[in-house]
Amino acid sequence: MIIIAAVVIIDQVSKIWIKTNFHLGESIDVASWFKIYFIENPGMAFGMNFGGEFGKLFLSLFRIALVTVISIQLYKLTKKATPTGVFVGLALIIAGAAGNIFDSMLYGILFNESTAFQVATFMPEGGGYASFLHGKVVDMLYFPIIDTTLPSWIPFIGGNDFVFFRPIFNIADASITTGILYLLIFQRKFFLTRRNKEEAIEAENSENTTDTDITCD
Repeated sequence: MIIIAAVVIIDQVSKIWIKTNFHLGESIDVASWFKIYFIENPGMAFGMNFGGEFGKLFLSLFRIALVTVISIQLYKLTKKATPTGVFVGLALIIAGAAGNIFDSMLYGILFNESTAFQVATFMPEGGGYASFLHGKVVDMLYFPIIDTTLPSWIPFIGGNDFVFFRPIFNIADASITTGILYLLIFQRKFFLTRRNKEEAIEAENSENTTDTDITCD
């Protein structure tokens, strides 16, 4: 689909540009509330980590399984009278997951390590920094909309720095989040209606089975 292709291309172009032009931890101010800030995420979305190397492999495999399952579901829905909005939401989720899968699968092989002193190069002579499925996900979008110090009179946390929104993410993360929220807010009725129909069919089949058993007796 056009949406999936567009999101994946934009996501990968932005990541490759950041990876090959920024030192790790380098940032530029686009506005007071928006920064391009290069970090690499070895685990989950929005800069979170999970379970070291095993966790990284598990998450990579989980993303692949998720994309496969949703893609199959998307294909099944094309055979039915499904609202366009459902396709849009699922396509955004697939595109986002695929974008981060590419990082995990290939970036460790295609690039050398990004450091605070070294910009990564594409296809380095000495090989990449990690094996297949162990690449790090590139994050760069940072929105410190509120960056302040909490008043001293607030118990326990007064005087501490406070930043909202603190997580750093990428286009793929944004696509997944947007797709999920879009389905929950605007397409929830479709899934509820479908579930009710399936339950009604199951109930009818159960009644028919019961009636048949009684007749046979």
